Amino acid sequence: MQDDTITEGGLSVSVDIKLEAESVTAPLPPVPLTVEGSAVLHQMMRLRWPAWRALGAFDRERLIEQALPTLDAMERRANGQSAFYSLLGHKGDLLLVHFRPDFESLNAVELELNRLALADYLEPVHSYLSVVELGLYESTQKVYQDLAARGIAPHSPQWDAAIEETLARQREAMKPRLFPEVPPSRYICFYPMDRRRGESRNWYQLPMAERARQMHEHGLIGRRYAGEVRQIISGSIGLDDWEWGVDLFADDPVVFKKLIYEMRFDEVSAVYALFGAFYVGIRCPAASLAGLLNAQPPGA
Repeated sequence: MQDDTITEGGLSVSVDIKLEAESVTAPLPPVPLTVEGSAVLHQMMRLRWPAWRALGAFDRERLIEQALPTLDAMERRANGQSAFYSLLGHKGDLLLVHFRPDFESLNAVELELNRLALADYLEPVHSYLSVVELGLYESTQKVYQDLAARGIAPHSPQWDAAIEETLARQREAMKPRLFPEVPPSRYICFYPMDRRRGESRNWYQLPMAERARQMHEHGLIGRRYAGEVRQIISGSIGLDDWEWGVDLFADDPVVFKKLIYEMRFDEVSAVYALFGAFYVGIRCPAASLAGLLNAQPPGA
């Protein structure tokens, strides 16, 4: 089982990685194994303030009261939660983060929210779809090398059976990390990212052992922040415009800056990382949304 590390790209690796030379004659697959868990949807919303303010106080209260049972139930779900945040800056007013067991459940969340009368006053400005992902660099290297040493050809039935056995074992061992609860921290920082490809640098053309080395060094930085920041990495290749989504949760937002700034100086980030827009929000429980919709800060 891997140690719980904090990294900046979609692969979390153990500090015990062994960078063994591949002693096989046939090329081994370059793709590291991954295990997947919760489906994740981020929704960034803007409140249509002029239309909202044009409503009378009674009508605003009625819309909030109608929405609260639905939002509260989403927040309290035992099998996949939602969390709500007041966004800072011009990128929106609300950030809704949904963890669910599958994509059908995410679709149900969207439809349920759209049925609320309050939805008439919320304008979607961005969204992001992904799935919680843990990378298995160490396990991948070990199982690939073991199978090659036994003369088992890549992608043969024996190979595929052994790979599935490894994945099943890792899924079971990492289940709490694959299907996490939304951390209760007061602040969230979400951003999408890619690994550079093209021009003179291409992450995907590096040998697996070199990628593992860089991710190992990258993870060592995050380990120093493990008590201050909780990170959830989600994969979005084939699902959205970037390759990974990164959620950071903390009670002090300045730690986001310190962690990400320090990571900028390691090789994998300095050379290969590309970043999308950053979204920072303050946790706003469903029961406090009435205040937020009346332009009061969370916790006021």
